[in-house]
Amino acid sequence: MSRGAKPMGATRREVLAAGAGAFSLIIARPASATPESMAEAIKAFVGGAEVRKGKVALEIPPLVENGNSVPLKVSVESPMTPQDYVKTIAIFNERNPQPNVANFHLTPRAGRAEVSTRIRLGDSQNIIAIAQLSDDTFWSDTAELIVTLPACVES
Repeated sequence: MSRGAKPMGATRREVLAAGAGAFSLIIARPASATPESMAEAIKAFVGGAEVRKGKVALEIPPLVENGNSVPLKVSVESPMTPQDYVKTIAIFNERNPQPNVANFHLTPRAGRAEVSTRIRLGDSQNIIAIAQLSDDTFWSDTAELIVTLPACVES
């Protein structure tokens, strides 16, 4: 290496500065989801189409002791054939930092229109699952649950 040449890659000081900047973004991000922001997120997902009740079954415990890991399962009545299948399953909440929790994209090859996951919940709230079918109709189910020890809280 010639005199005065800098080594390739980031210096320790640059790495620490980048880490501090990323950390400040995480801390400064406020919990912004509200029932109104959830409604806006749903509106953006469905594009103004009507959302009907039925065909979707959202399974989530009605009482959750710890909001750090809440199991949920969404299943949709569908034959999952190339002509009639579920395209997307979206999950929304009204009191976490982001109103759109997850989107699952399916094809007829999935065999079943069923997804399960675990989510973090910051407070007692309503959870909504919406399925978009191949005919571009939207179907939903809602669950209200109580969280005794919330996650996603800022101190």
